[in-house]
Amino acid sequence: MTEQEIYASLSSKFGDQVVEFIEEETLNPTVVVEASAIADICNYIKDTETLQFDSLMNLAGHDPDGESDLNVIYHLHSTELDHYITLKTFTPRDDGSVASVANIYRTADWHEREAYDLFGIKFSGHPDLKRILMEDDWEGFPLKKDYVPAEFYRGMRIEKVK
Repeated sequence: MTEQEIYASLSSKFGDQVVEFIEEETLNPTVVVEASAIADICNYIKDTETLQFDSLMNLAGHDPDGESDLNVIYHLHSTELDHYITLKTFTPRDDGSVASVANIYRTADWHEREAYDLFGIKFSGHPDLKRILMEDDWEGFPLKKDYVPAEFYRGMRIEKVK
């Protein structure tokens, strides 16, 4: 199944919750979806016989410009049908939330924790959403482009990387 056919299937099933299809200027054709629909869409593409997206290869947070909404990007693969698709959704940069897909794809558990830890993206329904890379008492989310590191952490000077 081509990426365009996957997009058509999702658009037919989910209507306005499927926002757009991006094919130009990207390595992976991407279906942009509303954050409120991501769990339903993942359930659908995993369980539908013509799609069978059984593998979440990666889930990543992204801050495109330090001002607008944060992105959550899902790279999916069907091991049975050998096709790929990328899903993308948005959440407000301050106190935004996206439904967890950890109960659909087990690997999402760690990926969502990493996106939370580094970007501050909350995943509602996640079984154990807590920091995974930074210390529990770390202030802020270091991969947000507007992040300003503290001068000291636990009494140690933090050197700024240039």
